[in-house]
Amino acid sequence: MAKIQILFVCLGNICRSPAAEAIMKHILEQEGMSQEISVDSAGTGPWHVGQLPDPRMRSHGLKHGYHIDSIAWQFKPVDFDRFTLIVAMDDMVADDLRGMARSPYDLHKIVGMASFLRHHPMNNIVPDPYYGRAQDFELVIELLEDACQGLFEHLTSHRRQGRF
Repeated sequence: MAKIQILFVCLGNICRSPAAEAIMKHILEQEGMSQEISVDSAGTGPWHVGQLPDPRMRSHGLKHGYHIDSIAWQFKPVDFDRFTLIVAMDDMVADDLRGMARSPYDLHKIVGMASFLRHHPMNNIVPDPYYGRAQDFELVIELLEDACQGLFEHLTSHRRQGRF
């Protein structure tokens, strides 16, 4: 089977999407699935291209055992060709991605991160903590841990059924 390639996307690629990338990598390593599933992260905007993630997100991630250290880059329409699944952190990001889609096939790859939440039914997005306080970064880590585990379960279930 082909390797599943997941891209997590937020606005600037310095808070939510690199945290999701680090958390998912951690899950994949624990489950011995790093060879079957790869992950990356990107932003829809150019503001932070080439930068490390926000120091606050890196600090909160480290408290949970995650090394959030990817370098920010901006999503381009050609990136639809590289990834199996493109996971948007909120509705605005999903709308931006849909606007870049070149075909129904591209559109089919876009999913919302909150759709994989298992223990937070009241959340329909992963909120942007950038202008928030420490507890906002902690909430994002908590939501992403839940959603990444849900995504992992979704992927392994679909993989067994031959859908990926």
